[in-house]
Amino acid sequence: MRHIISILLQNEAGALARVANMFAARGYNIDSLSVAPTHDASVSRLTLVTQGSDSVVHQIVQQTRKLIDVVEIQDLAASDHLECELVMLKVEARNGAREVVDCARRHRALILDESESTRTVQLAGSSVEIDALVADLGRVARILELVRSGVAALSRGHQIMTW
Repeated sequence: MRHIISILLQNEAGALARVANMFAARGYNIDSLSVAPTHDASVSRLTLVTQGSDSVVHQIVQQTRKLIDVVEIQDLAASDHLECELVMLKVEARNGAREVVDCARRHRALILDESESTRTVQLAGSSVEIDALVADLGRVARILELVRSGVAALSRGHQIMTW
């Protein structure tokens, strides 16, 4: 099962490495990782996506909670949440420039840059939306470069992570 783990941690050197090592030590790959300071510069929010059984990921979450830098941790997969990530793709668009623009419009993506032979496309959306854009663009143009930001996620409604 896919798990989205949201962690508030002290913005200290080595904190990210300690969290990542907790997952790696148990043989779990981190599919996506996003981290940045919150409105309080002393606390960062780390969002990671991993695949695994509910029981093992729950155990890793409980062990991660004990790390000194971790302020709060929550597995969002079991709750109603919002998620978003950003993708930017550079595609070859010599003869199919019109197809690239049409594809971008169908997916609500933006054309950020145009040259004689390339287009750079941006989309912010769910992982499913991003995957669909990448697949569709790959059918109409050759993808030259691709970068994804990683998932950012929040619980819906009034539920918040506090410190």
